[in-house]
Amino acid sequence: MWFLKLRMWLLLAVLFAIVYAVISWVSYAAGISNFYFYLGLSLVLMFIQYLAGPKLVEWTMRVKYVKREDYPQLYQMVESLANRANIPVPRIGVAQIALPNAFAFGRTVRDGRICVTEGILKLLNEDELRAVLGHELSHLKNRDVLTITLLSVIPMVMYRIAWQFLFYGRRRDSKGGSTALVGLAAFLFYFITNLLVLYASRIREYFADRGSVLLGNQPSSLASSLYKLAYGAARTNKESLKEVEGLKAFFVNDPSQALNEIRELKSLDLDKSGTIDASELERLRTKAVHLGFGDKLLEALSTHPNMLKRIKQLSTY
Repeated sequence: MWFLKLRMWLLLAVLFAIVYAVISWVSYAAGISNFYFYLGLSLVLMFIQYLAGPKLVEWTMRVKYVKREDYPQLYQMVESLANRANIPVPRIGVAQIALPNAFAFGRTVRDGRICVTEGILKLLNEDELRAVLGHELSHLKNRDVLTITLLSVIPMVMYRIAWQFLFYGRRRDSKGGSTALVGLAAFLFYFITNLLVLYASRIREYFADRGSVLLGNQPSSLASSLYKLAYGAARTNKESLKEVEGLKAFFVNDPSQALNEIRELKSLDLDKSGTIDASELERLRTKAVHLGFGDKLLEALSTHPNMLKRIKQLSTY
């Protein structure tokens, strides 16, 4: 786990080093007031997103908040996990969609919400569901929504600087070549920082997996739930997947990668039971995981880790 923490700190250092370099360059090339205008605009947009985000998620996912008497078992699971994590019990909701998954969101720990879809309640057993809830609750405890929101402002700033200098800078500056160069560099930094933010998101998923285990869930239960969720997403019709495309970063796994994940994971289910038990997970611990170029590229562009690598990491806990 220390290695994941080290990677996260190094990532933050790289991101803020890029920001410092761009601040210096843009201030020199165009005047500091120009840069601060776009920084301020991006911060305002991020703040609006931060405030309006929960309502947008609720509306898109058709979330209905429930009481203890509606779903007593679900409520008891979340309550016991929250007490164990020493955080306030989040609001509990059921998203009225068939895609099996779960997600957490909220502005702060006290504003936390944990939601499950109707599909996941029909798919997972009690231990698997509890492991998924532990994963999502760990996101709330770690303040991951706030972390990723704050980091996302960096590529947003790069994009706005690139747009300004590429399409408007030449009209106002006789040195059109230099402004275009600043714009191209900012666009390159936008692409790089966006990849780094995705990388940060993948690291947070590993932390949440570990958090679920620390809350008392078995690694094999979480591994089995991930395996089932991949199959469940693969069986979901394309129209249902399109409805949640913009919010897949919130989910336990990336539904759009389900077909690729199934091809990788089917070899783990040795007894063809549709689950991954402790003995099957233990066998994976001693095996090396090798990804092809295509799989590495897909992972680099995803908010979630490669599923085989992720379950391999679970086998070490």
